[in-house]
Amino acid sequence: MTADNQEPKFLDDYLAYLLARASHMVSEDFSPTLKANDIDRAQWRILASLSDLDNVAIGRLARIVLLKQPTLTKVLDRMEKDNLILRQHSREDRRSVKIAITETGRQKVQDLVTEAKAHEKKILETYSSDEQEDLKNTLKTLISRLNDLR
Repeated sequence: MTADNQEPKFLDDYLAYLLARASHMVSEDFSPTLKANDIDRAQWRILASLSDLDNVAIGRLARIVLLKQPTLTKVLDRMEKDNLILRQHSREDRRSVKIAITETGRQKVQDLVTEAKAHEKKILETYSSDEQEDLKNTLKTLISRLNDLR
């Protein structure tokens, strides 16, 4: 039941909406930090991904950062101009391109990762450590099982 004693509306209990709403709220709360660092959400996801991986194929990177490949290519164009990433073409297959983070990109993302961890800690501060672990494990399990269905 909702606060006004009415039956819950469809969206109040719909998994996709709840996940999207939570993601939107968490992301919106972090947006001022990104804006202050002159970076958008797509660039943030790319740099955060490349901080742990290097020389990633564009197709794989698109899946990781949740962007369609043409959109990713446009974002990478801007990031390359800003010296945040580097495209590396394969000598064997000229169509094969891997993306690497530059030192400039690495410096930019290091501070943002620290701020992202602090942001996450603030969001989860009312959760016990067991609840935090359960939440993350439940989401990881959901993602894994959905991947298995593909």
